[in-house]
Amino acid sequence: MTMTKRDLVIRISNETGLVQQQVLDVVQKTLDYIAEALSKGDKVELRNFGVFEVKVRKARIGRNPNAPATDVPIPQRSVVKFKPGKEMRAEVFKLSPDGHPLAAEAANNAAPQPQTNNH
Repeated sequence: MTMTKRDLVIRISNETGLVQQQVLDVVQKTLDYIAEALSKGDKVELRNFGVFEVKVRKARIGRNPNAPATDVPIPQRSVVKFKPGKEMRAEVFKLSPDGHPLAAEAANNAAPQPQTNNH
């Protein structure tokens, strides 16, 4: 499942009672300012969410899968990296590799509890 900007706007609007257009304006401005900061090479740190920063990938030699004998020079370029915050990492860690909540959570609930002898 994918969450879109529209989904986000509707959800925030429903929870806050704000008009959807107002929410859209705020969400869009937020994204615009993040993109603007990154385009200047600035780091964007959102506490309890994560950090966006620009990294430079080194130039390298790649291979064309259709002609493996041919080298393809890949130039140096800037890319955006995202490092999730501690809370987000913990929540994502609960997902299984196929994207569904882990069965481990259910197993934890069903795991036998240590018994104490009260005799």
